[in-house]
Amino acid sequence: MPPKSTYQAYTVANFRTIPQIADWSEEKLQEIEIAAQIIPFKSNSYVVDELIDWSNIPNDPIYTLTFPRKELLRASHYRAMAAAVRLPAEERRYVAKKIQKHLNPDPSGQSANVPWFHGKQLHGAQHKYRETVLFFPAAGQTCHAYCTFCFRWPQFSGLTQSKFMARESQPVADYIRNHPLVTDLLITGGDPMVMNADILDGYVAPFIQEDIPNLRTIRIGTKSLTYWPYRYLSDPDSDKLLKVFEKIVKSGRNLAIMAHFNHPVELSTKAVTDAIRRIQSTGAQIRTQSPVLRHINDKPRIWNELWRRQVDLNMVPYYMFVERDTGAKHFFALPLRRCWQIFREAYQRVSGLCRTVRGPVMSATPGKVQIIGVTEVAGEKVFVLTFIQGRDSEWVERPFFARYDKTATWLHDLVPAFGEDDFFFEQDLKGLLSSRMSPMG
Repeated sequence: MPPKSTYQAYTVANFRTIPQIADWSEEKLQEIEIAAQIIPFKSNSYVVDELIDWSNIPNDPIYTLTFPRKELLRASHYRAMAAAVRLPAEERRYVAKKIQKHLNPDPSGQSANVPWFHGKQLHGAQHKYRETVLFFPAAGQTCHAYCTFCFRWPQFSGLTQSKFMARESQPVADYIRNHPLVTDLLITGGDPMVMNADILDGYVAPFIQEDIPNLRTIRIGTKSLTYWPYRYLSDPDSDKLLKVFEKIVKSGRNLAIMAHFNHPVELSTKAVTDAIRRIQSTGAQIRTQSPVLRHINDKPRIWNELWRRQVDLNMVPYYMFVERDTGAKHFFALPLRRCWQIFREAYQRVSGLCRTVRGPVMSATPGKVQIIGVTEVAGEKVFVLTFIQGRDSEWVERPFFARYDKTATWLHDLVPAFGEDDFFFEQDLKGLLSSRMSPMG
């Protein structure tokens, strides 16, 4: 099928119109509709026509990334939702929300990251690490397609108490100006690249003023290169969008596009290659990241190919994450020991230019915890861990040890090695969280 630049969105309301599923059974279609009550569903014509291999369903990685299915839910949750689909809308939504609350909609204590400024919380921002502030523009709180593993699924599912967004950027710019240790801003969502260029330009304008000299880097987190590369090629405001990127670069800031690529097939089309080149022509750099996911990319050869292809395209491999403890984690999660083995074997097979990537990393409540490896110390088999980022910067690059556990999938599954009662950071962490204030002051 030839490439298409006409955007067609598919949601639970109209997905039955997708030609590739016209002959599917009613039972199979209903399973998608039931799962989509819990795991938000959105796809589009580019994903459906150019990325998914429909001869390999349900094992195709891009299909698994974007289409909810029965296995994404615990059996008891699926049964409860299936029983509720014929209820009135309000009652059905009540059942869905009840199930969603069991899926940890606030992973890694995100709500504790909302900073205080002038005596009130700065909603629409997060400030977990000293140097970096996150900004959630209201106009960017959706995506071109939804990842079934996404840890920000509450942003799209109607759980308003778990949603981060701000309609104005000026208060966040004022906050950064008043916190001179902040050097980086991450504009995130949702996906900021769903916004039209004029709206993005308006959000960005306060951040590139000369009176915020401490702000050195603006990052934009996006999955658009994977799910809609035509955003940079043929959308009506594509050229204007690239001018916004140029404006950021000309202001003297480093512009980093934080791209999410989960599988090499996402880099296989001419559209994505052309889009990458156009972004790079503005002076922006592109860094890449992804979690390691069962059923998607849980083989070293996939990561080897992914990193090598990214470097071939002059992008910078940045992070391999561990799947967060939220949503459909039971379906996607791998034991930490396996995450490390995949990383290590893939890392061994690439050149030094690909070894900019760091991982496997848990973006957990205390910070970004990297699994350095598995070894034996004083007769005890242990995980060797360190912080790449921490709520307290004094924790960074301080090695610590956890007792080896072949089934552990997250930091909270681990216990300290050598008979210790706590990890070195735990008491300080309790104090930071209980204060409900940013550790940056």
